[in-house]
Amino acid sequence: MNTGLAVIGYGLGAIGGGIGVGMIFSSVISGTARQPEAQGKLMNIGFTTFALVEVLALLGFVLFFLVG
Repeated sequence: MNTGLAVIGYGLGAIGGGIGVGMIFSSVISGTARQPEAQGKLMNIGFTTFALVEVLALLGFVLFFLVG
């Protein structure tokens, strides 16, 4: 496979992860503003989904080196 395509693929994966993390914590902040008593539960869910998104971004990074 062409290394240039692998670089483009990893770049798109990194952008997707960044957008995902932004949307996760945007929703956590919005939910906390609407119901402050649910902050603990929302933060727990937010950090769990943050970890899942980052694992997918790291998987793309590893695949970049495996392919390239």
